[in-house]
Parts: sequence; structure tokens; C-alpha cells
Amino acid sequence: MKLVTAVLAPERLDAVTGALAGVDVYRMTVTECRGITDPSGDQAPKVKLEVAVNENFVRLTLEAIQEAGRLDPEESSAYGKIFVTELLDVVRIRTGERGPDAI
Repeated sequence: MKLVTAVLAPERLDAVTGALAGVDVYRMTVTECRGITDPSGDQAPKVKLEVAVNENFVRLTLEAIQEAGRLDPEESSAYGKIFVTELLDVVRIRTGERGPDAI
């Protein structure tokens, strides 16, 4: 199990969630945040997308986010980042399911 966290330009959120739906990934958390991309401390609006996926969905999830998250180079130089971290356990609160079944 992995946690895929993507920090994106807000205008790419609809495209990314649509691309994820296209690979059967629907459950995610989206948070509005701000990114600091240079030494001056200038802040830019971003969205942080967090998706817990089972191993067989990691590659599809990464490809969907990367492809749909790209901006036209003339629009922006700040594309964002994708982070993948290991999940030790997941518990579904409603049913008590654990591990891959809880995702």
C-alpha cells in the first residue's frame, strides 16, 4: 500500500481527478495550500491531493497525475511534485477493515 501525494497547480485539479477516475481511482483528499518556490518566499496557490492505493494501482496513479498535471510551459514553470510513501496500515473507521481491503 502506498500514499501518493501530489502538489499541483489548482487549475489542473479537474484534469487530474478526471484522469484518476479514468484508471478507477476515486477516493482522495484534496487540500488547498500554498507553495514557496524560490528564495524570496513568494507564495503560490497550490492544491495537495492525497490518494491511498494498493500496489497494483501505484503506476497507473502516478502516470495519470503526471500526464494530467502538466501545464503548458508558457502558462507556468511550477508544475508541482508527486511523493510516494509506504503505508504501514490503513483502517476503515466504519467497518474496521484493515490493510488493502480498507483502501
